[in-house]
Amino acid sequence: MKKNILFTGIAALGLIYSCATNPLTGKKTLNFVSNSELFPSSFQQYGTFLKENKVVSGTAEAKKVEAVGIKIKLAAERYLASLGQTDYLKDYQWEYKLVDSKEVNAWCMPGGKIVVYSGILPITKNDAGLATVMGHEVSHALANHGAQRMSASQLQTLGAAGVAAATGGKSAEKQQMWQQYYGIGSQVGVMLPFSRSHETEADKIGLTLMAIAGYNPEEAINFWTRMSANSGGQAPAEMLSTHPSDATRIANLKAMIPEAKAIAAKFGVVFK
Repeated sequence: MKKNILFTGIAALGLIYSCATNPLTGKKTLNFVSNSELFPSSFQQYGTFLKENKVVSGTAEAKKVEAVGIKIKLAAERYLASLGQTDYLKDYQWEYKLVDSKEVNAWCMPGGKIVVYSGILPITKNDAGLATVMGHEVSHALANHGAQRMSASQLQTLGAAGVAAATGGKSAEKQQMWQQYYGIGSQVGVMLPFSRSHETEADKIGLTLMAIAGYNPEEAINFWTRMSANSGGQAPAEMLSTHPSDATRIANLKAMIPEAKAIAAKFGVVFK
């Protein structure tokens, strides 16, 4: 199994000695993919998506999505400038679109391309609820989580190749067994926790952005409480999910709110 140890060691080094630093957290992050590689593809995919789906424009709801999105963008610019990262967003091309869909979801592609599905609006209820969602999604893009997931997938593939090399002399059944062990272990033990950590990080950054933008971060608790009620307890077990459970997320948010308010106060935004 020496080859297996070698490939596992390469993957571990990739996770530990990553290639970029997140300016919003100061943490080193796993990122082998540059914005110059990622953004053009992202922008193209976004354009294709908009052509293939029903974009809502000109309505009060569509205007609200754009207005809240712009406030979150400006908050991100102010926050990054305060961290000495004025050029960080130079390649971002912001767009905020409302799409007609019953799906309760929203997302932001690398480079600032945002979609909010109309199905989530009854749960956001107000501007602060919408800011909770958009702040979270924008934070995924600002923290380069998409690039990090791509990088982690590359390492996961490398690990699978290592397992294949290490078990090449064994029977086909043994090879398949080891690949299954590796697939389950790497997914549950590495990839899913990695994804959940991204969600928690995006929650934290998102709270800060919505607070700087003037939206009370306490409203994030109300939004996620409504989301939890809407799911009806149908979410998978946390350890098998890409997202923290609603209870974990709400508990984390409550602990994060004081810091978000403290940072917003530095920008002159104070909540009673």
